[in-house]
Amino acid sequence: MAEWFHRNPLKSTSYVTFELRGVATTGAAQRICGELRQARNQLIELLSNPGNQTTVVTSALDAYLGLLFGFVISADENGKDSKLRHAVQFRWSNTLLGNASLTQCDALYDQICVIFNVGLWFSKHAAAVAGKDEPKMEEALEVHKCLRIAAGMFMYIKKNLLGRLKEQPQQKATDLDSNILVAYQQQCLAEAQEVTIARAIELKHNSSIVSALAHETAKLYTEADAALTAAGDRVCLKWQKYLQFKSEIYYAYAYSYHGDSLLAQDKCGDAIKCLKESQAHYEKATQIIKEYSSAKGAGKTAKPQEHLFFRRLGPIVQRTLDKCVHENGIIYHQKIPPVTPELEQGAAYGIASPEEFQMPSSNSAWTVDTYKAFDEKKIPQKPDVRPNEWI
Repeated sequence: MAEWFHRNPLKSTSYVTFELRGVATTGAAQRICGELRQARNQLIELLSNPGNQTTVVTSALDAYLGLLFGFVISADENGKDSKLRHAVQFRWSNTLLGNASLTQCDALYDQICVIFNVGLWFSKHAAAVAGKDEPKMEEALEVHKCLRIAAGMFMYIKKNLLGRLKEQPQQKATDLDSNILVAYQQQCLAEAQEVTIARAIELKHNSSIVSALAHETAKLYTEADAALTAAGDRVCLKWQKYLQFKSEIYYAYAYSYHGDSLLAQDKCGDAIKCLKESQAHYEKATQIIKEYSSAKGAGKTAKPQEHLFFRRLGPIVQRTLDKCVHENGIIYHQKIPPVTPELEQGAAYGIASPEEFQMPSSNSAWTVDTYKAFDEKKIPQKPDVRPNEWI
């Protein structure tokens, strides 16, 4: 599946020094600032390589978020916003907007962007593993798990963090837009289900099982596309074309396997109608992928039209349709219904769910005394940031 997945670029960010001279009044407080700087730089560097081990990236994420904890939540056990939450300025780009950046003096903003970027990294790692010529079973399971982890991170940001931001951007299609988060989440879940569908086809599972799961996958892609439409910006167009292509492909698979299932029940007329519907979705997908290839927008252009999973579907549908038409003319003599038989609702197997993201607990260095050692009266009104330096 080397060119099967569309991926948007990672977010870029500026260096953050966490230099709080005069604010951090003890050695312990100053050490936290130094460790924060080091942990953040290490994590950002790891994310540049989708081939890194997931355990290494997860450990680096936990280390940074544990240290950042005291800048977001008070460490004096009252559970309120930290007095340091607005002490440092953070600058991040957005995945769909190039290097157009958003800057906020808010540690929660950095927390959101870091988790978002790691979620995106997990989706890129999944694509890299899936891109191997002959992925093994354990690698397919890794792809499935990584996509569910990514979906869980996007869901966590939307449900638990986004509403706590005090500064909401006015610009459309930023990564802080809940619609963008929904699109990423649903795409990851749909791609996880693709792994299951490929496995079910390989093992020749019952046609009704494949059809139902393909239908649910097509609906997830449709939901992701609808979320981008709600985001309301043309920068989403290329990504939308990819999602529309995937939706059409899985509707084509759903109707094709539904036709197989109906034929096995001697409902040849209904099977022919389903297979013609499958052909219509396949032809539509063929047109959409041309539009995708020429559309402007973020992300490296994938080439799913070159993948065997796409190329083999058209001939399979045509052969099955020819067989049904032949048998209907000789054996069944059934009328072709004017309305396409409905697909089954709700797959019984293979539905992917987000893996719940757990926010790491505070680093042990954050004690009540250490927190008190930060003098909030000396926090600058306008913290410095290096505006032209990206990591």
